[in-house]
Amino acid sequence: MLATTERLALLDEKYAGYLEGERVDEFLRDFEIPFAAGHWCAGEFFDRFCPVGYNSNTDFDNSVPAQIERVARAGIRGIEFHESVFRDENGAISSSLVAEIRSSLHEHGLTPTCMNMNTWTDPKWKYGGITHPDPKVRQEALQLCLEGVDLAKEIGCSSCNLWPGSDGWDYHFEVDYGKRLRWYIDGCTQIADACRQRGLKFGTESKQKEPREMNMIVNTVAKAALVAQEVNRTLGEPAMGVVIDYGHEQMVGNTPADSLYMLREIGVPIANFHINAAKYNSNDEDRIAGTDDIWRLVEFCYAAIDTEYDGWFGEDQFTYRTEQVESMRLSLELFANCMKKALRIYARKEELQRAQATGNALEVLQLTKRILYSE
Repeated sequence: MLATTERLALLDEKYAGYLEGERVDEFLRDFEIPFAAGHWCAGEFFDRFCPVGYNSNTDFDNSVPAQIERVARAGIRGIEFHESVFRDENGAISSSLVAEIRSSLHEHGLTPTCMNMNTWTDPKWKYGGITHPDPKVRQEALQLCLEGVDLAKEIGCSSCNLWPGSDGWDYHFEVDYGKRLRWYIDGCTQIADACRQRGLKFGTESKQKEPREMNMIVNTVAKAALVAQEVNRTLGEPAMGVVIDYGHEQMVGNTPADSLYMLREIGVPIANFHINAAKYNSNDEDRIAGTDDIWRLVEFCYAAIDTEYDGWFGEDQFTYRTEQVESMRLSLELFANCMKKALRIYARKEELQRAQATGNALEVLQLTKRILYSE
């Protein structure tokens, strides 16, 4: 991301006012802000209230090539995958599916960005993935992840992500917490080592709950960072980081910007970002980014600039009742406008730091208010 003096001058010269249409794309290109979307953002949406899918009464094409085409039509240049979409009905990586998806990526000019490991959809993961109580199933989950790492390298991703959807607990006394955490650290160590050998970033994505309803194994960024620190201590280098999901930060009541600075201070890298919207102590809403607290999102963008994050920002949203392409595009647009505000504040970083040094919140608010409440 470029935030040089010359680039910042463009904010007034070229990007005054609200950004829409082609100006959004030009802004992201000029400031080298790479933006992606998960293939699932462009797919069918279903939940326990409508398990057949909200588009099941239409001729909606839910194939991966169709999802890729929608992401491209939204003007988004990167795309994330789950390794499961490359598998055949027997669970094996399919060379024909890999070839089909690679061809579609080439056709639409999209860059594969992150490979996410799916250890929750199959009923075999009912009691966990890499923390399953059965060592045989734990090994199967680990093998799935290692195959995903190979797949990420093969199709050209830059990172891998383990979101441990099935790893956690629903009731008190259900699990041995220490034993489960050790299994998680050991599994992540093997995955991180495989990523390191292939030149890939690796991170684990924290979330408070859901589908595990009391806690997931890494329920906060801080606990995910603890896992990464242990892995990196074992491997002797920062091979593992954290994937921050903006909505998950809202669920647990964290200040996202604080998490970015915390990770920098303790030397744990950020492997990827997921962008969306949610509210405190909710389930994982995955709504369109920029539709809730603008102050919080702009501060998060500012922190990403100030901590020199150089990876992708990836949409992770489930817009159940709104059309996929327009929803992805709107999320991109609102995020770009928040990022523009963050860059305007960053252009006045020295003034901001002087105001922060006083300890007087009013001085900070007087400095930032017009930027937050104007185009």
